[in-house]
Amino acid sequence: MRLYSASSEETLRARKLLKDWAGEGYLTKAQYQLLEPETVSELRTTNIFLRLVLFLFTLLIVGAAAGLFFVVFLSRPSEQTAGVFSLIFAAVCYAAAEVAVSQARLYRYGIEEALAVCSVGFLCAGMQIALFSGSPYSAKTDAAQSLVPAAGAVFSLWIWRRFGFSYAFLAAMIFVPFLPGYWTFSHSAQHLIVAGFYATGLAGVAAVRSRHRSDYLEEGYSLVEAMLWLGIYLAANLQLLSLSLLSFNLPVRWWGVTPATSEFARPFYWGTWVLIWCLPPIVLARGFRQKDRFVIAVGAIAATLTIVCNKPYLGWPRHTWDPILLGILLTAVAVFIRRWLAHSPGGIRHGFTAARLSGKDKHWMNVGSNVLGLVSPQSITPEPQTSNPGVHFGGGHSGGGGASSDF
Repeated sequence: MRLYSASSEETLRARKLLKDWAGEGYLTKAQYQLLEPETVSELRTTNIFLRLVLFLFTLLIVGAAAGLFFVVFLSRPSEQTAGVFSLIFAAVCYAAAEVAVSQARLYRYGIEEALAVCSVGFLCAGMQIALFSGSPYSAKTDAAQSLVPAAGAVFSLWIWRRFGFSYAFLAAMIFVPFLPGYWTFSHSAQHLIVAGFYATGLAGVAAVRSRHRSDYLEEGYSLVEAMLWLGIYLAANLQLLSLSLLSFNLPVRWWGVTPATSEFARPFYWGTWVLIWCLPPIVLARGFRQKDRFVIAVGAIAATLTIVCNKPYLGWPRHTWDPILLGILLTAVAVFIRRWLAHSPGGIRHGFTAARLSGKDKHWMNVGSNVLGLVSPQSITPEPQTSNPGVHFGGGHSGGGGASSDF
């Protein structure tokens, strides 16, 4: 099922850990040189920056090639013809991704990733154009049109399982909320269906993950479980995407019944309010029990969002100082936890510590700093100094040893 062999991925994982340990001083130079030949893999990898560049260039090349094909060979194709050729492009892109991995042995190289992403895009576009572009608009739900997001979700799951791309699983989760809209007009039912899909996936991932606690798949399953927990929370929180959360310039929306209250039955509405308060402790308990930083982070995010959405849920007015109070609260909690861990024997309490044990965090902080520097170069550009013509210096004398000067 997996395109990469377990031994190859385990070797890459060992190589990353070896570099990390050597960089932190846990291994001497002699030990690193002794162990490094044992972590050589046949897979071809690259750094994150070149990976992004190759990903973007491959997307541009595939898009340009598809556009050139339509311009040269199909000047004015029918919708069904364009859809069929889009499906063919999807198959070609997926086959190219398979060849790039099996023959060129690319691993997170950007090229095979872009080809896999293009295959999903061409598949959804081709199905939509070929099957449903000519159908007349109807106010009634058409369950047949749900085949497009369903195919996108299933194919994204296959790419995640085949190549191991975590963002492919995220893409499958993004396709899921589009499905219930074709089946029912009930907003409550739509939220329940989405949450049900995510909960089913969470149960399956938790069952499979227990067999990979110490191998190379552990981190991938950890990230997937965290995304599913976050998806369940987002499906349960009815006020998160409400306009009342963003309309600080419309005070009338902060009073009375929020827009989401009229769209849902009262038992369902208040049931979700109870649920968004219960989910963060459950997620945090799960993360602490598994010592899973991704799940813990999702639990902390869910707890913060619950505090933010509580007033809109209850219909209470919000104030401009609410974000200030929230920032003070989060800062106080962070300082308390850090001090609580630091004052324990050895700085470790129940297997947790506030000290940085790995260089991975520093690496990602450096990457983030470089990215922020690239996207906001003008923020650090000094403003040009302008001269003031009204200022004039003169009338002073200085000198020595027979020399003099005016200023």
